[in-house]
Amino acid sequence: MNISYKRAIKEDADLLIQIYNGAFYDDYVRYGECPAYGRSREGMEKSMENFPKDIIYCDDIPAGVISVEDMGKGEYYLGCLCIIPQYQGKGIGTQALEFVLDKYSDWKKITLITPSDKKENINFYTKKFAFKIDGTQMEGNVQLAHFVMVR
Repeated sequence: MNISYKRAIKEDADLLIQIYNGAFYDDYVRYGECPAYGRSREGMEKSMENFPKDIIYCDDIPAGVISVEDMGKGEYYLGCLCIIPQYQGKGIGTQALEFVLDKYSDWKKITLITPSDKKENINFYTKKFAFKIDGTQMEGNVQLAHFVMVR
């Protein structure tokens, strides 16, 4: 399994929408809402301006997206790490997060949010990496857990 990354450009917006819709469909069904699901092309292009995205390829097939916002002074916000279902559980997400840690080698603090009842996400961030939950908030009808990793 060969994993590679390509910085998304405006022309990739439709591909990004396909990946996001595949990766977040279950969340949309589960919660009745999901801001990452069902985006318009215009919405995705705007998101790309604020949150640079890298398309994750597995053997040259688009399998996911990782998106990081540079907040300055070594602080980064992980806006999205999504893998389409048929590629989940193969270590791609782990490799993608390690890719980000290497790419942004000046990182001092990384934050993210994820639904607090998604055990697979909680376990991924806390057991495979050194993230800690530092609070929760409600967004719509979904309780989100805030994660932070500091070095």
